[in-house]
Amino acid sequence: MTLSGLFVPLVTPFKDDGDIAFTALERLAHSVLDGGATGIVALATTAETSTLTADERSRVLAVCTRVCEERDVPLIAGAGSNSTAESVAAVASLGTRVTAALSVVPYYTRPSQAGIVAHFARLAANSPVPLIVYNIPYRTGVGLDADTLFQLARIPNIIGFKHAVGGIDDATMAMMSCVPDGFAVLAGDDLYASPLLALGATGAITASANVATAAFAALVDAWRAGETARAQQRGHSLVELTSALFAEPNPVVIKSVLAAQGIIPSSFVRLPLLPATASARDRALRTL
Repeated sequence: MTLSGLFVPLVTPFKDDGDIAFTALERLAHSVLDGGATGIVALATTAETSTLTADERSRVLAVCTRVCEERDVPLIAGAGSNSTAESVAAVASLGTRVTAALSVVPYYTRPSQAGIVAHFARLAANSPVPLIVYNIPYRTGVGLDADTLFQLARIPNIIGFKHAVGGIDDATMAMMSCVPDGFAVLAGDDLYASPLLALGATGAITASANVATAAFAALVDAWRAGETARAQQRGHSLVELTSALFAEPNPVVIKSVLAAQGIIPSSFVRLPLLPATASARDRALRTL
């Protein structure tokens, strides 16, 4: 199985009182699929997953599972932490309801490269579903070098990377020069999605696609079809929007825009996040 296309990491809509607006979540899931998304990602960073209770995470996953089953599309679910044992348990709890589990490089503890490989080898060996390694040094505090990327790509049951390293660095170039057949590289930095697709990424997981699904789907499709001029134009056209949506911590501006458009009932975010400023919201709305 090779994952390709656009996968949208859904925000978690809240009501003004902070409770989850499950009806709005279901509506948003259908909306991004109608807009051209290949599938959705539940319980990612954009979903404020760390602030959800276990029961809330289960109910969010149930909503997303139902939508994906109705639409016959892939569902990726976030699961994992900086504890290997807890990550094994979290991925196991997904069962086979999802297409793949998205599991982050262990954060804060800053393990060695060998420790990261051992972590994912243990996780992959015990996972009921294929794994996508989420490589995001900005949040984890540790990057993956080229040799580690190659080792991870060879572990059975690891089928891809969500690659979000804040640019196109040496390790990225080395990785993209010899991606194994059938292995997925999904662009995880909205701003650098177009360059990574140009290098051969199979798709993207972009939070900005919550508000501009069709535009990001067209970007992925253009690069996958080899339509270079159209792909470049679409990538350039999304730079200002992406910058506006990430002007403040993700997903506060995205949720503010969705609320202003009436797609979700409130721009509420849970502490320690604060709602987007009016200036950030208005800038993003103007770019649309």
